[in-house]
Amino acid sequence: MARTSKRNVKSNVKASAKTGAKTGTTGRKAAVRRSSPGAALPEWNLADLYAAMDAPEIARDLDRLDADSLAFEDAYKGKLAEETARPGGGDWLARAVRTYEAIDDLAGRLISYAGLVHAGNTADPAIAKFYGDVQERLTAASVHLLFFTLELNRVDDAVLETAMATPALAHYRPWLEDIRKDKPYQLEDRVEQLFHEKSVSGYAAWNRLFDETIATLRFPVGGKKLAIEPVLNLLQDRDAARRKAAAQALAATFKTNIRLFSLITNTLAKDKEISDRWRGFADVADSRHLANRVEREVVDALVAAVRAAYPRLSHRYYALKARWFKKKKLAHWDRNAPLPFAATRAIGWSEAKAMVLTAYEAFSPQMAAIAGRFFTDRWIDAPVRPGKSPGAFSHPTTPSAHPYILLNYQGKPRDVMTLAHELGHGVHQVLAAPNGALMAPTPLTLAETASVFGEMLTFRRLIATTRDRKQRQALLAGKVEDMINTVVRQVAFYSFERALHEERRKGELTAERIGELWMSVQGESLGPAIELKPGYETFWAYIPHFIHSPFYVYAYAFGDCLVNSLYAVYERSHEGFAERYLAMLAAGGTRHHAELLAPFGLDAREPAFWQGGLAVIEGLIAELEAME
Repeated sequence: MARTSKRNVKSNVKASAKTGAKTGTTGRKAAVRRSSPGAALPEWNLADLYAAMDAPEIARDLDRLDADSLAFEDAYKGKLAEETARPGGGDWLARAVRTYEAIDDLAGRLISYAGLVHAGNTADPAIAKFYGDVQERLTAASVHLLFFTLELNRVDDAVLETAMATPALAHYRPWLEDIRKDKPYQLEDRVEQLFHEKSVSGYAAWNRLFDETIATLRFPVGGKKLAIEPVLNLLQDRDAARRKAAAQALAATFKTNIRLFSLITNTLAKDKEISDRWRGFADVADSRHLANRVEREVVDALVAAVRAAYPRLSHRYYALKARWFKKKKLAHWDRNAPLPFAATRAIGWSEAKAMVLTAYEAFSPQMAAIAGRFFTDRWIDAPVRPGKSPGAFSHPTTPSAHPYILLNYQGKPRDVMTLAHELGHGVHQVLAAPNGALMAPTPLTLAETASVFGEMLTFRRLIATTRDRKQRQALLAGKVEDMINTVVRQVAFYSFERALHEERRKGELTAERIGELWMSVQGESLGPAIELKPGYETFWAYIPHFIHSPFYVYAYAFGDCLVNSLYAVYERSHEGFAERYLAMLAAGGTRHHAELLAPFGLDAREPAFWQGGLAVIEGLIAELEAME
């Protein structure tokens, strides 16, 4: 499939990880479950894609995908340059692109269903086999489509420009121009085919091994053996002893499995190095920048600005938090501990839903109406279950269907913000869908804009309606912690990945060396008020983005700073802002970030842009200090 249409259902799992029997997520029998907050939690209805794993429509569509892919190859392979140059070549090529897009949409429906079922229960062998079988079928079919974008990039620039005078082909101009940015890194057709076919037994297999390993690990805490998500949740428990026990259980289990995680990490880093070397990428992160359609210097400016701000952000805040706990330093397991003056009650599902939708409604009724469909039409899977993927994501599926959201909702205030975050993604994906399978997907840097903006709307709504001083202080502190986790933590993750991938080019890294790199960047980013206790050196092992989407993580910091700047524009003038904002989301992947931000008077290439976003976080910390 095209670069812009690749769909990894795990790709939106939160990098910070705020994180048997059939689960009932494969058809209309899915109902609701009860979890710790005491409210009914919905499970998604995947029957909008397919009724069940053994539905005859799946076999039918897999066969159709095979046939359509072969027919496409027979009809167009080896003909693009010649036919596009002929009179009427624009219409001819437009028909080819439309056919390619329809095949892409069908493939997206199949792999989305298989991936979502697998995310709902990664421990079920039958589901794992189904997911693997669908992946293999799609890979085999898409071999017949590889030629298309490769040949497109061999069409002469002048010929293609002339062809795009045809309105039918001009519709696809953003996609065609996007594809041609890959031209310098494109390999000979048979090499591309080899890379593609071997992905099933290469990086895709290692990704799956990581997912299934994480899902089946059990951590002994308080006489129980827990899955990873409940244990990570205990790091936010009010009881300090429980937080410590959870951290020690994580460290012990990660250490027991560290050789496997090290092997997975080393193998995938080497696999990426081989691909980057063959394609001619100079820097370890250049392929991610290209995929994100963002210039390296823009990312470098972001990272430099955030790292320079560590003392003014994370170091300063954690010193303040330590004082609240009457300590000089906090152990790493206390980093996300609830504040002594924070509310202790769990937030029920209905209340969380009302909080988010009310905030969305106040900003834009259209935005709230779209978000509301995720609840009424059962596009959300919220309960914690054994074997379920940890974290949270919103998966766009394909434009002929609709997105689905996975949560692990446990009633924490951060869970409410995660709901707001993922609904932001979902609204974005719904609005962008009319652009079609080729142009709906958004570069990851801009994909995080809507999600973080959704969080900001919810936070601002809550803060505006909170009169109790202590609760206001707790809300402010919670927002600062989320921003630090989104900006500082993700830039530290990016720094860790850079160090790891650069060193991997010289040879394999031991688990001890990976741990040293991890401790170095974490110590720099968290500052002297956080004490990294023994065992923390293994905590790199569970971060899914390092495995699924190398260097993705800076997209969170990009999105947070962008949203801070956007929200400042909104606060200065509400008139017409919501319309411009929704139009930006509806553009999907059809426009560059510079074009999208221009109507708001923002430019990510300017250093002041990043400083402005970071200043918002500094202002909140200053407000907290003033409340002491």
